Formats: sequence, structure tokens, C-alpha cells
Amino acid sequence: MQVDTLLTGGTVVTMDPQRRVIDAGAVAVAAGKIVAIGTALEIGAQVQAAEVIDCADKIIIPGLIDVHAHAGHGLIKSIGMHGGDRWEDICGEVYTQASPPEFWYAEARLAALERLRFGVTTGVSLLGGGDTIMRTDDPAYAAAHCRGVVEVGTRSMVAVGPTRAPHPRPYADWETGEQRHYEVSFEQQMQTSREIVQAWHDTHEGRIQIAMLYPVLRDEHEKEMPPADYATACQQAQLVHAYARERGLVFTQDGHWRGSIRRAEKLGLLGAETLLSHCIDLHADEIDLVAASDTKIAHNPSANASIMGRCPAIELMAAGATVALGSDATAPDRSGDMLRHMQQAMHYHRTHFRDASVLPIGKALEMCTIAAARALGMDSRIGSVEVGKQADLTVVDLRRAHLYPPNMPVHRLVCFANGNDVDTVLVGGQVVLRDGQATRVDEAAILEDARVQAAQMIARIGGQGDLALPLDFWG
Repeated sequence: MQVDTLLTGGTVVTMDPQRRVIDAGAVAVAAGKIVAIGTALEIGAQVQAAEVIDCADKIIIPGLIDVHAHAGHGLIKSIGMHGGDRWEDICGEVYTQASPPEFWYAEARLAALERLRFGVTTGVSLLGGGDTIMRTDDPAYAAAHCRGVVEVGTRSMVAVGPTRAPHPRPYADWETGEQRHYEVSFEQQMQTSREIVQAWHDTHEGRIQIAMLYPVLRDEHEKEMPPADYATACQQAQLVHAYARERGLVFTQDGHWRGSIRRAEKLGLLGAETLLSHCIDLHADEIDLVAASDTKIAHNPSANASIMGRCPAIELMAAGATVALGSDATAPDRSGDMLRHMQQAMHYHRTHFRDASVLPIGKALEMCTIAAARALGMDSRIGSVEVGKQADLTVVDLRRAHLYPPNMPVHRLVCFANGNDVDTVLVGGQVVLRDGQATRVDEAAILEDARVQAAQMIARIGGQGDLALPLDFWG
């Protein structure tokens, strides 16, 4: 059999239903898909490959998947993080007032490059931040993000949708080099979202997916919003969810907490297409609601929300729910390194239960491979090393001091590896990272563009003071 690429000699962690781990294994790829898996000896005898990648002393895993992060955050990161709510305020200002398409393009390429270097082949990116501010006043911003991701070669599920009621909401653009202010209605944001779906969903060989988003409605919104605004917000959430279900899209919400899942259930927002993030301090009946409705959970163990409360991921999985890992990157103190977040998740829940056997190593890996693919409705395409699936593969170099001696490779991977140990990445059968370097883009040019756009953004918002060390930085 003639194939395009043969990865051979490494430990293959399939994440298939049998959770096979093949020592001295091989994976053959043709036309973007996996066509054969087995030992290097048996597969080598069956195929002729145009390219052979030697994976000796390495481990081959499914491309890692990040089910919750934010587009835009990559150029803000830690700015203003010591100033109380200042970091959130900066996000809101930048995403509505100070971010032309060039900002979104530069940030998308930077974030996609970070993911790629860390072996993350697929990631969800909410087109904005805070729990409500989306850049959906015009399709140009999402288009800029999508173009950037496609150039780097990873996959992105871009979540778009309206801001929370009331409307209109003030926005601004920089088309002429000067700031132009205008107001945006719910209807305009929905029309923008529909145009984004029409232009980009499931395009570029499936590398771009679009999801729909409406901000979470929590107890404080019901108590503090004017009744008419709250009623409007409930109706809008239902409209956005109905559109997602009609188009076969994922519907996602960012920031569920104490009682908000009960409210979502009453509004009819739960279901197999729904992905809810954070989900801290849930009531027992909310765990049951999630499991019974096949609603998916994006657990972000490194996020600030997981400091404020606990996501009962262990209890959710015990009830039968799908729980996947997200980075919530890069907001404001965490990266997109999913190996780091696996380790954080294990320690997070083991500390809570005071039991080192909680969240086994293989389960943590599942949460950002096959379970993550299931959470995105993409488990028939990606998430495991199986014949017929897209060849999204991450190869980690185990010949490192912190990963030696060369035994128990899956333990070494999950407990000790970090994103900088990633050597090779394939997405849809194409080698997009080789020897730790991106193959499709100029990494130095991406970094320089990010520097320029970040500097312009800081100048627009007068944020130079937010870069200084606070008085209590050293304790």
C-alpha cells in the first residue's frame, strides 16, 4: 500500500475504545487520514511511504484539543492583571473600541502558533472575552481570525454571538486610522454571526468550525437587571440556541456558576449540542441535569474561576457526563499548554478529595483527546488514533532529562512533559510542525506582528501604566 507519511518506531497511544498503547508502533497516513496502525514491524512490511518520520524515543498521541479559550487574549495576556477588575475592563474596551481586523489577525496567528508548538491541533476560541463582550459588530473580525488560523495550519472552533442584553452596545472601528464610534443592536450581531457561519463554518478541509454563544444568565442578572432587560436576555439566549441547533452548531456559554444551569435548563438551553464552561459550585441536581441532557462541560482547572469555586468534574463524569479540559488561555496568567492543564487538573481534584488516586492519568489524557472531541461533536473525525480518522497527530520527544528513563511512557507524558517537548505535529495529514518549528509560516514575522499590534492597542487605550510591576509584586 502506498501512503503519504509513515510515523514509525514510537510508542503509539491510540485513545481508541480499547485504549491500546503500542510499543515500537507505527501510524500510516494517506490523503489526510489514518490508514493503518500497528507495530513498526508489521506496518513497515505493508506500506511504501513518500515520507518516513522516525519516532524512536518518542510518543505519538492524538492531537491535543483545548475546548475553551479566548481569541484576543493573546495580545493582552497579563496587562492590568494586578488592578482588581482592570484586566477584565481592558478586554471589554479593546474588544469593542480598540481592535481593528489587523489586531485579530495578528492575535490569531500568535495563538495558533502557541497551540501548534504545544501540540494542540484543535481549539475553541471565543471571539472576545469577559463573559459577554464579543466582536460581532462586523464579520471582518472573525474573518481575520480565521485567516490567521488557516495560515498556521491548526483547527479552530470560533464561537460568535451577541453580547448580553440590553442593546444597543457601543463599539468603534479604526478603518480610517481614527476611532469611529457607533452602536450595535442584537439584530446586527445576529446577522453578523449568520454571515460568519455562512462564510466559514466547516471550511478549509474542516479546519474552521463556527459555534454560537450567548452569555450566561446567573442569579445576579435576574436580581440586578431591570425585569424587561432580563426577560429580553432570556429570549435572546433561546433564539441563539435555536439557531445553533437548526444549523447543527455547538452552542456554548462561558461562566456557569451556582444555579445558572438550573436556569439554562428552564430556558431549554441544555442538550447534546451544548458546551458549558467553568461550571463551578454546582448543585447536585445540576449535575444530574447535565448528565441526563448529554450537555458537555469545559473544565478549566487553571482558570481564576477554579479558584473562586470548584468544578465538580469528578462527580460529573461519575454521573455519565462528558467533561473536557480547556485552558481559558491566555487569561491572564496561563498558557495554552494542555499538558500543564492535565497536570493541574489531577492535582486540583486530588487536593479536594485528599486522595492521590482521583482522576487517573489516562483519564486526564482522555479529557483533552477523545472526550474533548466528543464535547465538540467531532469525535468521528478527531480525538483518537484510529483508521479512518483525520491524521491529527502530536509527537512528543521523550529523550529529555525530565522524561527519562525510557519506561512507562504514558506516565512520563502526562505527569512530566510540557508543551516544549513537542517535536512534530500533523493536522489532516500535513506536517505543520517539524523538529519543533512551524512549517507553513515565518515564526519571527508572527512575533513581530504581535509586538506591533499589541503596542498599538496599548497606545489606543492609554494602557502603558498597566504594564508596571505593582507595589506588592514581591509580596
